[in-house]
Amino acid sequence: MNLTRRTLMALTAATLALPAYAADQITLRMSTPASETDQRSVALAEVFAPAVAEFATYEPHYNGSLIAQSSELEAIASGDLEMSIASAQELAQFFPEFSIFATGYVHQDAAHQVAVFNDPLMEPFKQKAEDELGVKLLAVMYLGRRHVNLRQTKDELTVMTPADLAGVNLRMPGTDAWQFLGKALGANPTPMSFTEVYTALQTGSVDGQDNPLPTVVDAKFYEVTNQIALTSHLVDLNYVAFSKSVWDGLTPEQQATVQAAAEAAAESGRMKQLEKEANLVSFLKEQGLSVYEPDLKAFREHVQGQYAGSELAASWPDGVLDKINALGN
Repeated sequence: MNLTRRTLMALTAATLALPAYAADQITLRMSTPASETDQRSVALAEVFAPAVAEFATYEPHYNGSLIAQSSELEAIASGDLEMSIASAQELAQFFPEFSIFATGYVHQDAAHQVAVFNDPLMEPFKQKAEDELGVKLLAVMYLGRRHVNLRQTKDELTVMTPADLAGVNLRMPGTDAWQFLGKALGANPTPMSFTEVYTALQTGSVDGQDNPLPTVVDAKFYEVTNQIALTSHLVDLNYVAFSKSVWDGLTPEQQATVQAAAEAAAESGRMKQLEKEANLVSFLKEQGLSVYEPDLKAFREHVQGQYAGSELAASWPDGVLDKINALGN
């Protein structure tokens, strides 16, 4: 059941009012829709978990098996979960201003993401998530450049501009920010949980999906699709989201360890994800997919034009977009 923001704030207030504790050994349950072999999952299991093992047991739950996708933040707010890998789109459900970090063609690359996350411009965003949702954002994880991945062959449909995606049922996650991006690309966005996408592509319930190349390979979407248009429409990210009430129960030394562990895991995953992106085009072509670059200028101008003057853009704090751009190349 989705909780209203008011209910979440009440739950968070109650949770934060609990007495602090200095646990000798705590369990940190991580819920993610990603698979065990996803680079974010691997980095947290191989880097984060050992770093906090002295006082915490890291317990990951993959493929949405513990908490349904897009419900993880509610679970943290209600005290039913300790960690998740949260998207800006999910946070925008509660705080519309977070949609700026989910906007097409805003982040330039992985390094730009890190610069933005560590810049003072992020502090009000982080603080609001803590104060009103009970979620502490520890680090930014690089998911990759999202591209359009379709069942149609290139002979059946060649995507060069947003106009070519007219009528294409493109799976997108169900939040408003995701659906807006799908429309901005020119497609007909279809809300669907990540765990349902493979079957939907296989049966033709949707025409395509958008994800970075490592996710296309990890989830085996290449088995049920025929082409990838390298739109690079979103340099996608996730935040390592941590329960503020659990954080407040840690000693300062434990807090420092958790923070450093999250940052190290994010860096490890980022480097491996970048390496995989660089190597996967040839692999996907070997699997029989057409992989090509459309008119990126046409896509960029169209997508950014859709955001200009929109309700999403109206929620962005004055000057923040300029500050984000200034941190780029």
